[in-house]
Amino acid sequence: MAESNHNGRVDEEALLKMEEAKRKKRMKWTIGIIAFVIFQVVQALFFVLVIMKFKSPKFRISNFDISNSNFNQSSPSFNMNFVAPIRVKNTNWGPFKYDASSVDFTYGGFKVGQATILKGKANFKSTKKIDVNVTLSSTNLTGNSNLRSDLSTGLMNLTSQGELSGKVTVMFMFKKRKISQMNCTMAINTLTSVVQALSCK
Repeated sequence: MAESNHNGRVDEEALLKMEEAKRKKRMKWTIGIIAFVIFQVVQALFFVLVIMKFKSPKFRISNFDISNSNFNQSSPSFNMNFVAPIRVKNTNWGPFKYDASSVDFTYGGFKVGQATILKGKANFKSTKKIDVNVTLSSTNLTGNSNLRSDLSTGLMNLTSQGELSGKVTVMFMFKKRKISQMNCTMAINTLTSVVQALSCK
């Protein structure tokens, strides 16, 4: 009889241990599944909020050196040549393929020159460098009273404006058209032929 009771206790302890082992195993599986679900949710949120957030690339002109210039105060006029360092900064997680375009340089609202932008591509998370030869001339500014004044003070303000249209492609299948605007202002020192200040919006 005593042996029977002993065997019963052993069986009961074995069952309890088995149940405890099963409970721990179920707990591990539950924790693993919850961790996996959380990981998937975080991945999905990152994909939607970061990867799939399409932004318009920045379209700017950087500071440059004027290679050749002629500023005439007596008969107000100017000519200048330089290489315009145009930059397309793409912060998206996919390449930005843009169409051919142009950048207009103006003085007092009048066009004095133009830079041609060829069709191209800015890779993801990178800056595309485009160097364009530009010639500016006051030929279309006949009778502009401000030019004489600016040349006499030695400081002339120019603007560069343009639009770049293209598509951003993420993961080879998600595409969205984006348009980038350039609107930069530069102050040219006509006495030293140097870009004294340059800012872009």
